[in-house]
Amino acid sequence: QVQLVESGGGLVQTGGSLRLSCAASGRTLSGYAMGWFRQAPGKEREVVAVISRSGGSTYYTDSVKGRFTIARDNAKNIMYLQMHSLKPEDTAVYYCAAGSYYSDVRVGKHDYWGQGTQVTVSS
Repeated sequence: QVQLVESGGGLVQTGGSLRLSCAASGRTLSGYAMGWFRQAPGKEREVVAVISRSGGSTYYTDSVKGRFTIARDNAKNIMYLQMHSLKPEDTAVYYCAAGSYYSDVRVGKHDYWGQGTQVTVSS
């Protein structure tokens, strides 16, 4: 079992920055591909960014390319999402997830989910 706990969310103005963290316990994260997802009110959960087990491959949804950076520190069992130039449309609950395969995580197939952290971007 892997327990995932997100942190770092909050209220920020348009153009601001936040860094989300996803801390894992139970098992080492190095055995899993990881991803960040978000769900805004009234909308379906969507993939934001995905990172492979080693960190060598990453994927970003088009709306965050150039603004968000996903990273992981397997030694510390933590994954990050650095968010810059935030927009009101980035407002959502952000979840981290872990799965066995990078290709699966990209399409929403995960083994483990966190509880989420709220990000609110004011205009």
